[in-house]
Amino acid sequence: MKKYFIIFFLTFIVALPDCYAQYNVGTTGLLNMPTADMQRDKTVLIGGSFLDKHTSPARWHYDTFNYYFNITLFPWLEVAYDLTLFKALPYPDGHWVPRTYGKFVNQDRNFAVRIRIWKEGDWKWWMPQIVIGGNDAIHNSVSGNKIKPIKGYGNGFQNRYYLVLTKHFDWEGIGQLGAHLSYVYNERSDYHINAPAVGADLKFNVLDTNERLSWQKVLNGLDVMMEFYPANNQGVSDLKRKYGKEPSRGQHLGIWDINIGGSYSFLGDKINLYSEFYGCRYFSGGVMFKLHLK
Repeated sequence: MKKYFIIFFLTFIVALPDCYAQYNVGTTGLLNMPTADMQRDKTVLIGGSFLDKHTSPARWHYDTFNYYFNITLFPWLEVAYDLTLFKALPYPDGHWVPRTYGKFVNQDRNFAVRIRIWKEGDWKWWMPQIVIGGNDAIHNSVSGNKIKPIKGYGNGFQNRYYLVLTKHFDWEGIGQLGAHLSYVYNERSDYHINAPAVGADLKFNVLDTNERLSWQKVLNGLDVMMEFYPANNQGVSDLKRKYGKEPSRGQHLGIWDINIGGSYSFLGDKINLYSEFYGCRYFSGGVMFKLHLK
């Protein structure tokens, strides 16, 4: 327990305000849920992560890794390409060669797109920013490459579509609070999602009156994140039926899993470290390199 507390403390002592990337799918967001935040125009993200099995869709009932490339082409358009590693295991209906069991032998490809349809503060100050998007949005080897929800088990394991609203509130003397509300949807039989997701993050910006290194300088940039993300209930049931084991969800509230995490940026926001505790319990983490092309 002491070890997890130390990791948790180090996770939250370091973060930077403009880090918005979801390390697990390579797009902008909190931890697992999307947000309506957008990267700066012509921003390139390159990263990779260790993913605990609870963070990934039902297909990964083991810990894995991913790597991704992301670019914000325009202030309103972001695209990403994410690859998640497959491990060869003796599935009941498996097709891997026995000598490859336990090794990473393949990778799943996930193309993602995000489009901003309303900018925060336009028309009225209280208007939130609105973004629509999707992961594995056009790839389905079973029914062809069509832009539609993937039904059945098939490919497109990361498939989801969403509409998300984000509003920021300045907290004088403390920082900025971001509130995020999303609706996430897909029709996969093993990882069906059809529910809202709610999240918040607090970016500290405390005035520093001391030129020497002080607690204000350490606190500034801290981004505390929490989200309530739809649970992978059908995926958990599928794992129990096929493999005889059912992973714990950790902390949850009804159909939502409660996740917390943070990030750390250095070298002028060029290198970013991320971590998450899925269900407030299971650790994942990654590193992301950020480049601004203009």
